[in-house]
Amino acid sequence: MRVLIVEDEPYLAEAIRDGLRLEAIAADIAGDGDTASELLSINAYDIAVLDRDIPGPSGDEIAERIVASGSGMPILMLTAADRLDDKASGFELGADDYLTKPFDLRELVLRLRALDRRRAHNRPPVRQVAGLRLDPFRREVYRDGRYVALTRKQFAVLEVLVAAEGGVVSAEELLERAWDENADPFTNAVRITVSALRKRLGEPGIITTVAGAGYRIDAQADPGREAGERG
Repeated sequence: MRVLIVEDEPYLAEAIRDGLRLEAIAADIAGDGDTASELLSINAYDIAVLDRDIPGPSGDEIAERIVASGSGMPILMLTAADRLDDKASGFELGADDYLTKPFDLRELVLRLRALDRRRAHNRPPVRQVAGLRLDPFRREVYRDGRYVALTRKQFAVLEVLVAAEGGVVSAEELLERAWDENADPFTNAVRITVSALRKRLGEPGIITTVAGAGYRIDAQADPGREAGERG
């Protein structure tokens, strides 16, 4: 999951971003409405977390633009405006959820995961393919009934690959979906993470390298495949 945090208090924004990273949620920060608009125009986010009172176009205006775009991106308003009328107006603008400050980070994470499940309501909550069982809510992975311990980043990469349902996912897309905007586009982090993920999942290999294109989950994993095909 990748979210955009629109918050003009730098320390709070950074604390939220760092806390979400510990939960394998990639997050970018926009300190004003103009930056938020720019990031929304060039990146694909799963959820927008909006403070209503920000410089430039307000959080309300950003919410209206997101709704008008037809993207269906869920909006969580995170603001100090806690009156019932404030909440009502927020939902009328198109917010899917509303959390007032001060707040507990754990509650924010739970709300984000709930919004993400709602957004992907057409997908089964627990995804299964080729003996692999991935539970995005409990953050658990099993391979042929065996629990597989993964790092947060490995889980995030696997989640993107499984969600692609056998489609090829480029290294660039993995970098975009599982990391954040500060990731170096020339880094070999994706290759290293995929390599470590393969070792954790064991044989037969389930992640196939598609030369010049990226990676995909092989639903027909065959123990006899050549190791070189798996990259």
